[in-house]
Amino acid sequence: MSTAPPVTVHLWAAARAAAGEASVSVEVPGPVSVAWLREELVRRHPNGAKLAPVLQVCSVLIGDRPLGTADPATVEVEPGGTVEFLPPFAGG
Repeated sequence: MSTAPPVTVHLWAAARAAAGEASVSVEVPGPVSVAWLREELVRRHPNGAKLAPVLQVCSVLIGDRPLGTADPATVEVEPGGTVEFLPPFAGG
């Protein structure tokens, strides 16, 4: 059992629809990569097969900092942090 605080993940639009929930608390062993967090969300979710392709195209915010073009495997999320997955929006 981890003593680190969980990461709070907020899901928006299509990600929220695929997951069936707006936010998820993920227990982490310590700092984890965005890629690890995304894989963990898919692994533990009953609709993981539906959620995976949506998360792959999402913009990601770590706290208030955009992931941008950084490699998700190299960007760490600290325990107790907040991550937001924002799918592309149509119509601006």
